[in-house]
This record gives sequence, structure tokens and C-alpha cells, in this order.
Amino acid sequence: MLILGAAAVHQVLDDAEVEVVAAVRRAYLLHDGGGTALPHSVFLRFPDDPRNRIVGLPAYLGEDEPVAGIKWIASFPGNTARGLERASAVIILNSMATGQPEVLLEGSVISARRTAASAALAAVTLASSVPETGVSLIGCGVIGFEVLAYLRAVLPDLAAVTVFDLDGARAEAFAARCQERWPDLKTEVAVSVQEALCAHRLVCLATTATAPHLNTDACRRGTLVLHVSLRDLTPGSILTAVNVVDDADHVCRESTSLHLAEQLCGSREFIATSIGSVLNSGKPFRRAEDRVTVFSPFGLGSLDLALADLVHRRAAPLGLGTRVPDFLPAAAGAAVG
Repeated sequence: MLILGAAAVHQVLDDAEVEVVAAVRRAYLLHDGGGTALPHSVFLRFPDDPRNRIVGLPAYLGEDEPVAGIKWIASFPGNTARGLERASAVIILNSMATGQPEVLLEGSVISARRTAASAALAAVTLASSVPETGVSLIGCGVIGFEVLAYLRAVLPDLAAVTVFDLDGARAEAFAARCQERWPDLKTEVAVSVQEALCAHRLVCLATTATAPHLNTDACRRGTLVLHVSLRDLTPGSILTAVNVVDDADHVCRESTSLHLAEQLCGSREFIATSIGSVLNSGKPFRRAEDRVTVFSPFGLGSLDLALADLVHRRAAPLGLGTRVPDFLPAAAGAAVG
């Protein structure tokens, strides 16, 4: 068993935004073309504890050298008050020859980067006819910062960011971090969520909300909302938007905003298309200028596998990780001691 911790994952993925976005793009194309296997994620929830959960995302990615595995990711929002990250995760990759687990990777960094890369790819793929010069980030956590880093990598005209968080001190600290990382980026802290929603025509929602709490009334026409946290928008806002998803079956579950919208109207006709379908079509997506477009990615396990596989392949020549030769039991009949 090869164990790749956070330091090794960072060494491979830091400053590799373009390569990571390309890996996510390939995974979306494979998924749309039927080259993946994605059972529904398993949500482990706890009695009388609606905020915390642990989710298992098994997946298979059928590239020339296929990969299979699972991400096991915990979301405990209360961790931030303890000085810990909200999310923690591991990813296991299995041999496609024997089925044996071969690699154990720290998964929270991979998960955050694949989420950010997915959002950045959507911003480019679902682009407006006018270049995006600013973004509003609602939710000032790890995901929001990663999304901004990836947007900066793929949108050369992005020159301003407006941030908002229910915790004002958290928003101010986030803005200061943005200024330190990108001194040329105009950074503002909004005093209300409505101010943030209308500041730019590109909006990212990355909160820990467990139930809808926002509508898109304050958004400008033609806005693209990157709805990465999936439970922020009211069903009514979803039903009036142009909706793009990664996979309708996966995203319309577990009381997401789209799941609630489906229950309200009795169908999924409000979903216009998937990002994989847009990418595979080879045709530019024409974003509606008179409506809000919402991209709601469930966060497919195949994306995590694509990045985990990238880390694994790059780790070997760099000599990264720790090998545990006796992790698995000895083969039957093997000599002992």
C-alpha cells in the first residue's frame, strides 16, 4: 500500500490549475460518453445531528488505464470553531487487475481542487458574450478560496472579487488573504448577501447551508451562479433559471435545491443540459442574457478519481509517499516467519 499524505498531494497539485481543469474536463467527457460507473453516493447521517455527515463516493473511470476507487469524506461544519477544517477525507484506489487497494491518499485537498476546477470549467464553458471581470463569492471558506484561484487561472480578465459571509470577521480575513495572494485583485467585502449577488455577473455559492435560504432576485440578468454547495437556492429560483448539472440522477437527491424543485413540479424538465453534453457537443453554449443560469454540480466521484490518479502517477517519479509492504495479509499458503 502506498500512502500519500497532504504534503505529497500539495506537491503535485499546487500551481497545477490548468492541468487539473484538463483532468476534470476529460472526466466529464468520459462520463457523458458512458465511460464511467457511478453508483449513488452513500450518505451517513446521525440522529439529532443534521449538520454533520460522512459521504462515500465510489466510482470507476474508464480511460486507457482505468481506475476504480472511493472517496470517504466527512463534513463537520462545527470544526471551524475548533480550529479544524470543515471537511476531511481519504481516497482509496484499487487495482483493476486484482481489486486490492493499492493507494491511500489524503482526500480533502483533492476534493477541494476538483470542486474548484469543476466551477472554473463551468465558468469557461457556460461563458457570457461579455468577458467576466469580477466574481462574487458567498461563503468564505476553503472551497471559496480554491474556486477563486481556479477562476483566476482560466479567466484572464477577472480583476475583482466581492466576498460575503454570515460571519463578518471571517469575510474580512478571507478578503485580506485574497489581497495577500493577489495584490492586483480588487477585493471588497459586501455588507449583505444581496449586495454580493448583484455585484458581478459571476457568482459562486460555497456555504454549509443544509436548506435553501437564497433566491436570485438580486442577481443581474445574464448571471451565472456556480451553485457548488447545492442547497442554497430556493426551488422557485431553480425553476426560473436555466439549469446545467453534471448528472441529473445524482444531483436530484438528498434534499438538494434541485431535488426540492423536482418534488415541487413533478419532473426534471427544468434541467436544460449537462456540462458533459455541452463539452461533447463541440458547440459553444449560449448563455441566456435575460435569465439567470445556474450550474449545480453534485461532485461526481469520477472527478476525485481523475485527480487522485494524477497525483498517484506524478508521485512515483518524485519518490513521494510511504509504502507499507505488509498492509495486506500474506497470500494464502505463503511461508510465515
